[in-house]
Amino acid sequence: MRPFRVHVGTALPLDRSDVDTDQIIPAEYLKRIERTGFGPFLFAEWRKDPGFVLNRPEHAGATILLAGANFGSGSSREHAVWALEDAGFRAVIAPSLADIFRTNCTKVGLVPVQLPADTVRTLMDAVVVDPSVRITVDLEARTVAGPGIDAQFDIDDFTRWRLLEGLDDIGLTLRHEAEIDAYEATRPSSLPTAAPSA
Repeated sequence: MRPFRVHVGTALPLDRSDVDTDQIIPAEYLKRIERTGFGPFLFAEWRKDPGFVLNRPEHAGATILLAGANFGSGSSREHAVWALEDAGFRAVIAPSLADIFRTNCTKVGLVPVQLPADTVRTLMDAVVVDPSVRITVDLEARTVAGPGIDAQFDIDDFTRWRLLEGLDDIGLTLRHEAEIDAYEATRPSSLPTAAPSA
């Protein structure tokens, strides 16, 4: 996954609370076996409405999603995060995020940011007035900056380090590739072995 340090971008103001993973990516689109190609189906049902915020040209290319409380609730489907990432989002900012959704974000490099509701409202209002407003998500400093906002957010040290380094679960394992190869070399030939590294 791509490392995340500091990201500056425009935002999509999704002024809805309790958005669940089925609304983010409906179940009918979960037939793919790879992690890519879900972006076009992001918020598929809502996008049937021409006035839906994601359909508005002034928000084309937004890379930060601003949302209401309890974003990503519902099932644990990773596809919801994959769809957001595939659509170009690098961070999700909301007053609260469902626990499993937040964890899934960190496994693909999408930074989950929880800020007080009034802070998110200030950012949303600024973006509604001027969609070209730029917001900065600084993972190194654990801050979000935008019009009238310079806020700290919490993220645990290990997750922050993984995101800064661009390490998903496979990347973390491959940091120990030499030790894995050494271990495999000492195993009796009668036991199964890991596939040789490329």
